Amino acid sequence: MYYVNENIKNTNRVFPPQNRYGFHRYDMNENPDGLPKEFIEEVLKEVTPEFLSVYPEPDKFTRKYAEYIGLKFENIMATNGSDQGIRYLLETFGEPGKEVVTVSPSFEMYWVNCSILGLKHKPVSYNDDMTIDIERIVSAITADTRIVVLLNPNNPVGNVYTDEEVEKIIQQARKFDCIVIIDEAYHYFYEKTYLDKIKKYDNVILLRTFSKLFSIAACRLGVIIANEQLIDYVKRSKLTFDVNSFALLFGEKLLDHPEIEKQLIQSEKEGKAFLMQSLKEHGYDAKEGKGNFVL
Repeated sequence: MYYVNENIKNTNRVFPPQNRYGFHRYDMNENPDGLPKEFIEEVLKEVTPEFLSVYPEPDKFTRKYAEYIGLKFENIMATNGSDQGIRYLLETFGEPGKEVVTVSPSFEMYWVNCSILGLKHKPVSYNDDMTIDIERIVSAITADTRIVVLLNPNNPVGNVYTDEEVEKIIQQARKFDCIVIIDEAYHYFYEKTYLDKIKKYDNVILLRTFSKLFSIAACRLGVIIANEQLIDYVKRSKLTFDVNSFALLFGEKLLDHPEIEKQLIQSEKEGKAFLMQSLKEHGYDAKEGKGNFVL
C-alpha cells in the first residue's frame, strides 16, 4: 500500500459549500459590495500580456506596505492570503507533538493546520456568557507550548483583548520561549492594533489579510509582520512564487488610495448598525462584537 502521511490521513476537513456565487455569503465575512467599480477598472488597465507572462515580484508591494504601517521592509512578508501565513508560521515555529494554544471557538485553520502538521492543539473554551477568562489562557501556556494564538477581534465571537491582557499572555509565553501570533484580520473594524508589540518583544508576530476590509478575497493576499529574525526564518520555508501578481497589484493600488480604506470602514459601520437593528426587530439574540460580523 502506498504511503500517506498519517497526520494528513487523520485530518477531517470540511470545505465551504460551492455554487454560491450571487448569494450574500455571511458565513465568509465577505464585503457584499466589494471595491468601487471605477477603482477596479483603473487597476486592470495595467494587466497587459507582459504582466501575465512574468513571475510575480513581491518586493514592491512589501516595501510599500512597510512604509504604510511605519516599519521596515525586513519586517514584512507577503503571503497567499493569511491562510498561507498560518501554515508557514506553524511549520516554522511549531514542534511535532508540542502544543499550540488558542481560544475556542476561533478560526478553524489553526486547529486544521495543527492536525496536518502533527502539532497538539490546546483549546481554551469561552465561558457560558461568551466571555473569555484570560487567566485560563495564561495557565494553558506551559513548557510543552510552542505557539500561542490570539485573534483580535476573535472570529466568530468578536471579543477583543486589552493591553493588560495581551501583555500578561506575552509575558507568560516568554517564560517558555513561545511565539505569540496576534491575528489581526479584523482589526480595521475597531481601530486597534498591537503593532507596537513587534518592536517591544522578539516573540510576537502579527498576521493581516486583504480579504476582509480591503475586499479582495478572490486575489488572496496577506502579510506576516515580525522582527527581522523571525521573518528571515519564515522566508526560508516559503514557496518561491506564492503570491500572485494580481494580488500584489491590487494591494499596491489600495495602499495608494487610503480614502478607500476610510470609505470601507464607514460603510461597514453603517451596515452592521442596520443589521443589528434588524435582528433586534425580528427577535434574534445577537452579539455585535468588534469584527465585520455578528454572532
